[in-house]
Amino acid sequence: MSCDAVAFSAMLWMASFNPGQAVGPAPAVLQQPAAPPSVAGEPLFQDIVKRARQLGAWVDSYRAAADSPAPTAAPRTFKDFDRFSKQIGELAALDMKGHLTLKERGATDDLKCILRGISQDLPEKLTAMSAAKTAKDQDLALRDMSYLLNDNVEVITAPPQPAA
Repeated sequence: MSCDAVAFSAMLWMASFNPGQAVGPAPAVLQQPAAPPSVAGEPLFQDIVKRARQLGAWVDSYRAAADSPAPTAAPRTFKDFDRFSKQIGELAALDMKGHLTLKERGATDDLKCILRGISQDLPEKLTAMSAAKTAKDQDLALRDMSYLLNDNVEVITAPPQPAA
């Protein structure tokens, strides 16, 4: 906060003071809700993080192998794409399992919803990768998949926050 803003705030506060005004009760102090416990150390969530990292590295290798083709060039064929696709499906299922696990526990934080969203987005990003008509579209789909897999890691490993 700048000095001008602090001075302005102090002026407003002092202007609101009325010596004849009765002093009322102090405002209630709201307690911040506690952050939920971290799930990053639990086997299910460790497996999700491990798989998302491995698949992220796989996507990065697909992108690196592209060697910046012309944007209108035909999309490339990926090595072991069937195996990659199967593993994306497995990760999506694990993300949904994580969502359901947190839901059963009565979790109120955002993680359970984020995991559900990721489980639904992974197959869509995979479809975009295989449906790309140009190298540029394919690279965009790969980039989106890379971001999603990175998000999958970060939402689990980040320190838990109270529900918004």
